[in-house]
Amino acid sequence: MDDDQGPGQPGQPGQPAGLGQLGQPGQAAGLGQPGQLGQPGQAAGPVRYEVDGAVATITMTTAALGLAAKRELLACVRQAAGDDGIRAVVLTGTGRAFNVGQDLGEHAVALRERGADAFDTIGEHYGPLITELATMPNPVLAAINGTCAGAGLGIALACDLRIAAAGARFTTAFTGIGLTPDSGLSASLSRAVGTARASELIMLAEPFTAEDALTWGLVGRVVPGSELAEVAGELAARLAAGPTRAYATAKRAIRQAWAAGWPEVLAAEARDQAALGATADHRGAVDAFLAKRRPEFTGRD
Repeated sequence: MDDDQGPGQPGQPGQPAGLGQLGQPGQAAGLGQPGQLGQPGQAAGPVRYEVDGAVATITMTTAALGLAAKRELLACVRQAAGDDGIRAVVLTGTGRAFNVGQDLGEHAVALRERGADAFDTIGEHYGPLITELATMPNPVLAAINGTCAGAGLGIALACDLRIAAAGARFTTAFTGIGLTPDSGLSASLSRAVGTARASELIMLAEPFTAEDALTWGLVGRVVPGSELAEVAGELAARLAAGPTRAYATAKRAIRQAWAAGWPEVLAAEARDQAALGATADHRGAVDAFLAKRRPEFTGRD
């Protein structure tokens, strides 16, 4: 697709999507009450970057990722990683969504105009973003304020620590539009919850709650939405005041403990997702999503 769109995961312009019940315009899928770490309308762009002492807070102000959001998010993460004065990073969303991944409206246009090239965004945006989050020396805390779906879940899992608002909802979502995961999710989810549960979550793509995520080890804490900002701030300040060189070494050691590294996982995901993107199942599912009807999968090319 243009350097613009790709399949990180469902969302129309301004419309987050989860699996099962798709969100209505302005409403995050999966429902539940969001956290309060950022309110809509406080920033003109799709990503807000703020620094308080040695802590950088990156706030995604749109639920779905279009071209501008992907570029700005990657630029902000790189800015935090390259700033010697930053010792910890908080990544969060606004309103009812943390992040629901790819804007499917843009993706549908890219499929029509560029075919398989629509998936170039995986290598241009999603892959570099996940790599930066996973490999930057600073500890990264995901404060999951609301719906976390598709590539949004992959982004959260690339962070080192995760806390969630009690009303947050999650879904892998990819198979719902005839795709396999991107954003490292096939590896990071398996590492977080084990291969058996990861297989179920990816293949069935059913929504799950913050409490489920806590029980399964996907997040470390669940707090009331009204307390999310405070708890995230306290944890980030604690990390920023801690042994950041030790944290950086620990991040590298944890990452290297797994046989397959991020480059191999991301390359395999990009190849497989591009192949699936050419199938009738995927194209039909995208059309069905935009038409607000249930997709039918046939298994045909």
